[in-house]
Amino acid sequence: MITKLSRMSLILVAVFSVFSLYSQENLKYQTPPAEILELASFERAPSVLTDSKNENFIFTYRSTYKSLDELNQPEMRLAGLRINPVLNISSTVTYINNIKIRRIDEISETQLSGLPNEPKISNLQFSPDERYLLFTHTSNTGVELWIADISNRVAKKIFDRNLNANMGTPFTWSRDGNYVIARVLPNNRATLIDETKNIPQGPIVSVSDGRVSQNRTYQDLLKNKNDESNFETIALSELWKINISDGASELFLPSAIYAGETFSPDGEFIMISTIQRPYSYIVPLSRFPQNTKVYTKSGALVKEVNSVPLIEIQPKGFSSTRTGKRSMDWRADKPATLVYVEALDGGDQSVQVEYRDALFSWDAPFTSEPKLLVKVPQRYAGVIWGDDKTAILRDMWYDTRMTSTYLFSPSSDITEPKLISKRNRQDIYSDPGNFETRKNIYGRYVLAIENGNLILTGPGYSKEGQFPFIDELNLKTLKTKRVYQSTYTDKKEDIVSITDYKKGLMLVRIQSKTEYPNYYTRNFRKKSDPVKLTDFANPFKKLEGVQKEVIKYRRSDGVMLSGTLYLPADYDKKSGKRLPLLIWAYPEEFKDASSASQSTHNPNEFTFPSYGSFVYWAVRGYAVLDDASFPIIGEGSSEPNDTFIQQLVANAKAAIDAVDSLGYIDRTRVGVGGHSYGAFMTANLLTHTNLFAVGIARSGAYNRTLTPFGFQNEQRNYWDVPEVYNTMSPFMNASLMKTPMLLVHGEADNNPGTFTLQTERYFQALKGLGAPVRMVILPKESHGYAAKENILHLLWEQDRFFEKYLKK
Repeated sequence: MITKLSRMSLILVAVFSVFSLYSQENLKYQTPPAEILELASFERAPSVLTDSKNENFIFTYRSTYKSLDELNQPEMRLAGLRINPVLNISSTVTYINNIKIRRIDEISETQLSGLPNEPKISNLQFSPDERYLLFTHTSNTGVELWIADISNRVAKKIFDRNLNANMGTPFTWSRDGNYVIARVLPNNRATLIDETKNIPQGPIVSVSDGRVSQNRTYQDLLKNKNDESNFETIALSELWKINISDGASELFLPSAIYAGETFSPDGEFIMISTIQRPYSYIVPLSRFPQNTKVYTKSGALVKEVNSVPLIEIQPKGFSSTRTGKRSMDWRADKPATLVYVEALDGGDQSVQVEYRDALFSWDAPFTSEPKLLVKVPQRYAGVIWGDDKTAILRDMWYDTRMTSTYLFSPSSDITEPKLISKRNRQDIYSDPGNFETRKNIYGRYVLAIENGNLILTGPGYSKEGQFPFIDELNLKTLKTKRVYQSTYTDKKEDIVSITDYKKGLMLVRIQSKTEYPNYYTRNFRKKSDPVKLTDFANPFKKLEGVQKEVIKYRRSDGVMLSGTLYLPADYDKKSGKRLPLLIWAYPEEFKDASSASQSTHNPNEFTFPSYGSFVYWAVRGYAVLDDASFPIIGEGSSEPNDTFIQQLVANAKAAIDAVDSLGYIDRTRVGVGGHSYGAFMTANLLTHTNLFAVGIARSGAYNRTLTPFGFQNEQRNYWDVPEVYNTMSPFMNASLMKTPMLLVHGEADNNPGTFTLQTERYFQALKGLGAPVRMVILPKESHGYAAKENILHLLWEQDRFFEKYLKK
């Protein structure tokens, strides 16, 4: 049986049998130096959720870190899920532990009363009329359904049985907001099979039928018949109709593996998808067979509208897709019309056709044939509905990074949309922004149309800096007119949403290097000063004096790079003193040098240190170049990874040269680090250059033959380009790595490709070849780290490495 694991001894010891080959330290958890510990021990400010009119502000609170005890819970890993089989919710969920509410015209927030003791809140949602909040609370016995009245600010439990949240959010609001459809644990639920006590009845057999396909190296897949049985047990739910006023309930549909439930905009129908057999041992549940049916709101079957088979075979390429109906959803501006997309090229990006995808509509009760609305030359990327005459459509193509935006009339028989813009999606300086939406009569978000104009809000990146904007797009001329643009040069302003376009009211968030991001209301028509709505204090006062600037510099081939440079508060730039430098980076692929040269760095962004960068060490006497640009470019027919190592080295040398030319650093004392693909970068830099004195590589993948059907943004498989895979793999070149390196990995990494085994085997190779390397496996951690004990120990490990190798 699955039982609660005994409380772990807080000792970092080997957890796999292969570790017996290594030298071990019997090491208890440590904490970093006082300067870093003070910064890391901050209290997290609340997150803010607003209703569609920006009238009510919901403040949600959570702990700064999880505890190791929270990670040390029963867990099953099935079909790509990680769930707690006792509580029936994801084992990786981060809970809200308090809620406060405030109207925009009030001075301060009010505590939401009636919450359970020690709240563990998740799945928070407004009701359709935004009068209530519905959420789940995970008690010691399971997932409960709770509701809060926003006006009187009282919460209560409304249903006695436990919900099943293993497959995601376990409830769906009805259109009128009077009831919800919830996934409830069946009363006759089967007992989970204990693998340790169950004797197999035969071998595990998988078969290939000879068709070509390539799948990524997914984690947590089904492995045998017992896993199949356990997956069904944890995924099966009954659907119940629950009245929110008194909790009265009735069975809506019997037990099945429900994967999605959505009401039609008018609330008369509900579309329900279920997962079917056969299951797969090589792909996660998102590619299992699915059946989609539409029912009336009373539960009567109307029609089966889609059936998707098991998807283990799919053409190569990021722009390839499956055949059949996909992206099926309700049209937001119609009472009950389904829309969906079908590939016109068989889903195969290698097939040359004029049009790749077609968008169809299908009116309930689905007795007539679907109507073709529009066809696009690239792969469909989304639609925003407005009304019968106005809708916005997007398509994109991965190989070229091109994306197009179109205007079309859903009621017209013309299937050729009007092109609004066509651009490289990585060209951030030409980003036209996002279309503003608002709720319609059905409570669905549709395009905001003002006097024949659509409204766009954009981040406003440019060569001169970042200046967010509001534009009007004329529906007749398709020309834009600038309505507002931020003029801050000493602050950073983000447009959150437009409250009232006619009056010019909008909600913004403003921050600076030392001012924590806070919410303001601003009138962009009157151009008056913004009015502050929240007052979150800076929890990192110790960093206020740290010197911060964005530096720009060129790579040897002319590509412009950038990064955010931090210097200690007491450092005199004119002193001539040379500091050790730490570089934190993450490689990114581009198809053109122009886009790769653009910068999103904003010197006025609030300095928020975390374990995800080296910023902490600015208070320890180090210079830090954070988020340094590391573009990998493949123009024309060449792929970025064809010259990955050469470009990686060029990026690193350019960064060091740039800071060295300022006179701030000792280039013989430079460290580099990264997480995930950044760890892969770090290992390669230490292998192929002498630029660094130390490296920190966290949760990376180092042997690309273990990800043979693609990794990161590489579409080619190992057998297409074995020389690329081998050259890029630090494991294959381990004999060249002689620089001190700290390898860190979560014991329970859940990211595709970055199995913990990658670090274990790389360490074993490096140790066997005599490299100066240290490996730390963080107990119970996934790809990102969560437990306070582990994070503080990580900071201690990194600090020790830096002090030892960079401050001799």
